[in-house]
Amino acid sequence: MEKMFKVRSLEELKPVAEFIKELSSEYSHFCLEAPMGAGKTTLINEVCKSLGISEHTSSPTYSIVNEYRTTNNQSVFHFDLYRLNDELELLDIGIMEILGSGAICFFEWPDKILSYLDEKFVNLTIEVVDTTRIITLTY
Repeated sequence: MEKMFKVRSLEELKPVAEFIKELSSEYSHFCLEAPMGAGKTTLINEVCKSLGISEHTSSPTYSIVNEYRTTNNQSVFHFDLYRLNDELELLDIGIMEILGSGAICFFEWPDKILSYLDEKFVNLTIEVVDTTRIITLTY
């Protein structure tokens, strides 16, 4: 299945975040593909708000992964795999345990995680056209 959103403002991200929240009851892994500056982290921040995360969320560019807790004490992991040198580094950060935990995971630059994903996941692309973001979710 596929769902597409056209987003022109931060306010228009809220329905996208709510849709992702709904999908998270069936899917726990979300792979985000988009160029730098397209708004991957901004979208993840909005989804975290909709999931009830009150702490500050930010890009894990240097730490590779950030973990957040929902109001129900569920873990949400946000990965930025851009600086990862190879797939084996994922083992060092405990990827197998994280993937097996059932926690919601967002993967920016997901090409390095795909070989570890043996279950269904949502592919999310962001295309920038002028001042509009076209967000497509394939699940």
